[in-house]
Amino acid sequence: MMKITEIAEGIHYVGVNDRSKHKFENLWPLPYGVSYNAYLITDEKNVLVDTADAAYTDRLLDHITEIIGDGTIDYLVINHMEPDHSASIQFIRQKYPHMTIVGNTKTLEMVKGYYGIDDNTLCVKNGDTLALGKRSLTFYLTPMVHWPETMMTYCNETGTLFSGDAFGCFGTLDGGIKDTQLNTSKYWDEMYRYYSNIVGKYGSAVQTALKKLACIDIKTICSTHGPVWEQEVSRVIDIYDRLSRYESEPGVVIAYGSMYGHTEQMAEEIARELAANGIKNIVMHNVSHDDPSYILQSIFRYRGLIIGSPTYSNRLYPEVDMLTQMIATRDIKNRIFGYFGSFSWAGAAVKHLAAFGESMKWETLPCCVEMKQGLTPEIKERCRALGCEMASRMKE
Repeated sequence: MMKITEIAEGIHYVGVNDRSKHKFENLWPLPYGVSYNAYLITDEKNVLVDTADAAYTDRLLDHITEIIGDGTIDYLVINHMEPDHSASIQFIRQKYPHMTIVGNTKTLEMVKGYYGIDDNTLCVKNGDTLALGKRSLTFYLTPMVHWPETMMTYCNETGTLFSGDAFGCFGTLDGGIKDTQLNTSKYWDEMYRYYSNIVGKYGSAVQTALKKLACIDIKTICSTHGPVWEQEVSRVIDIYDRLSRYESEPGVVIAYGSMYGHTEQMAEEIARELAANGIKNIVMHNVSHDDPSYILQSIFRYRGLIIGSPTYSNRLYPEVDMLTQMIATRDIKNRIFGYFGSFSWAGAAVKHLAAFGESMKWETLPCCVEMKQGLTPEIKERCRALGCEMASRMKE
């Protein structure tokens, strides 16, 4: 009987769960924790694929020892050098001093830069193959998914793709390892959030990687975060394909800042009009309350975006300003944009939002709304007109 950590014959999961970290990269909340996935292939040559955060080195080494006992690791394949996957390298090397580190040119530069290791390495190029005995590994360079050195490793005999951070998601593995052993419901939204915040800027690079992988038969995806995908391989690839093409679902995100509730009143009027016109997928985010990672997740998912801001020191409200910068950094494409704002004595927010929409090259609705001080019947009607126009565009 196979152990639950044995993904296929001779391929073992040796990763760890992190239920202590509050924020991934000290930025993104982890309500369900995160896993750092590493894999061990046992053959005539034993291969470790990726490692883990330094805090979990002992646990990683224990998992390896459970499988090979006093045996050795011949190769360490590094698909991604981000420290949550590479920080154990120096300690693994101490235990297995004759282990050859396998990576591409940029990987090996980073191994030296981070850990001072530049001996006993093997530099691979795109399409190179490494024979292990019964199995062989082929390497596919996938730069900027989402670092310049990233690559993926494919086991030809089992159809297993070790994909680095690609196809990953937040969330610990609670007992099971494969999607067939888990209730996967929590992982889908976390995959959207992971992609939106970690990979989102690099849509064209993801598309290039998907084209490069189209020639191989992928039976199992072993990412560095989240479940091992076996049953849901097609769904996972489809999600990454759609997100990297900035394809969206019909629906509207209203993201707003509000100091005293007046701008929020405008947002409520717009949302009511959207609903009155048959739009059901309406997501409202108060930027002072909701973490940006969830707002970005919604914006990646839905086609319509309406942003509202009070004027603050002749600029956008700070959290709204930060959100627009995060959207611009990810170069999110193909959205329908509306905007509104408020001020007490000198308006500027609407002007800045108009410039933002133009800079993103989005389709911008003509009916923006600017309110001085309090909500009036006239402003209510203009808010409703904005909601009605957005609803009309969603139905086209």
